[in-house]
Amino acid sequence: MKTENAANVEDGKAPEKTKSTDAIQEAIGSMGKYQVILCLIIFLTKFPVAFHQMGIIFLAPPVSYICLDNSSNETNKCPCSNPEYDTSIFQDTIIMTWDLICEKSWLADFTQTIFMLGILVGSISFGAISDRFGRRLPLVGAVILQLVSGIAASLTPEYWSFTILRFILGVATGGTMVVGYVLTMEFVGTEYREPVSAFYQLPFNIGHLMLAGFGYFFRTWSSFQLAVTIPSVVMLSYYWVLPESPRWLLAVGETKKASKILEKTAKMNKLPTENIANNIEEYQRLRPKDQIQKGNLFDLFKTPNLRRNTICMTFNWLVCGFGYFGVSQYIGKLAGNIFVNVAVSATVTIPGTLISIPLMRRFGRKPLMIGTLVLTSICLFAIAVIPADAQMWQVVLACIGDVGMFIAFIVVYLYASEMFPTVVRNVGIGLSSMMARVGSMVAPYVASLGTYALWLPPVIFAIMPLIGASLCLLMPETKDCELLTTIEEAENFRGTKKDDEK
Repeated sequence: MKTENAANVEDGKAPEKTKSTDAIQEAIGSMGKYQVILCLIIFLTKFPVAFHQMGIIFLAPPVSYICLDNSSNETNKCPCSNPEYDTSIFQDTIIMTWDLICEKSWLADFTQTIFMLGILVGSISFGAISDRFGRRLPLVGAVILQLVSGIAASLTPEYWSFTILRFILGVATGGTMVVGYVLTMEFVGTEYREPVSAFYQLPFNIGHLMLAGFGYFFRTWSSFQLAVTIPSVVMLSYYWVLPESPRWLLAVGETKKASKILEKTAKMNKLPTENIANNIEEYQRLRPKDQIQKGNLFDLFKTPNLRRNTICMTFNWLVCGFGYFGVSQYIGKLAGNIFVNVAVSATVTIPGTLISIPLMRRFGRKPLMIGTLVLTSICLFAIAVIPADAQMWQVVLACIGDVGMFIAFIVVYLYASEMFPTVVRNVGIGLSSMMARVGSMVAPYVASLGTYALWLPPVIFAIMPLIGASLCLLMPETKDCELLTTIEEAENFRGTKKDDEK
């Protein structure tokens, strides 16, 4: 016996919004008081993400020194075994503490690379863990790990210990990013996914902006690291206040537990609760038993359509990570006050975040992804061909490209959450996020190719979005579709009706 949802999916259509297709949304509503409070609570995780991911700006800012090896007292001379650092802006940085200059200068960037590697590992590992054991406890575990490793990193007296702790901090940060986003989207109705997906990124922009304040008031790396870590204490309350995802509970056959959470949610949203348990049991009964399963990474590649969508989606995440951090390299080279520069580079993405909401609602996922990727590519190609002395235009084009790539990042988060079914949604987004970290790890090294040819970095950064836009053509549109639950639904899904008509 097939549900109406299963029949629609097999016909290549988006599931219709009926009680049988999405009993969860029918029970708790698309957006109510409960979902608003839940979003505000989970959105807090994005502040530490920005603090730790962008914190290297103030942990290892550029510093000048006078070499006291001889009487000449040369500035920034290499090699130098006895440097005297300029402490007029920062009293102490990791460069000053461990003399990361000359032949050791690469170690300052290496600690950030290792942090991004940690996010990569955390994204995929916590994605798999939360698909197997639920959303709530893995998120709490990631918060605890983030807090402990962040505090320990501020106290370590040695570089390699600091770098290892930064790796662990990255693992935890990757976990909060993936699990928090998925838990949010599994409570929100279809018509509210666009604004929720966009507003989920807004705390990252604000956190990036707040870094300028942290850097200004905490001028030593250890006090700065401690200051950006302590706010995570608030999120220890997640153990008591966060619910488990009812979608995940239903996907693994925990019908009674899911019904209790749905009844609590509906009550807070002032919706009737009398028939929720019966409706959910009927919903589960109509679903084929072999669809109630727990997925893993290999399930993403077992069937042809899901495999194609997974490859295209993960590559576009790589493009977003590669392009966003690559374009940020140009904005980061603006001359002037470091605190002002950080504030400006963070502020420029806020309008992009807000405008992404009406754009996603008007154009959908696939057209907007293609449009923003092509826009970024055009801007970067333009940077490569305009005269080197046209610095103002380079900055303007870089800012436009940066906003375009950030919008693409917002869209790809929502796109992935809608394309991957519940049983592998976290592992799918975890794999995608892992690819974004690969891109962000490679980006600084591509930017350094400017020492060979000034046009080379922007051309490479421009080519990748074009490839990503081309692969988007192979993926289905997911706008206005109900969240898919099983591998079978995802394999048979061909896109929303609007996409099919095209």
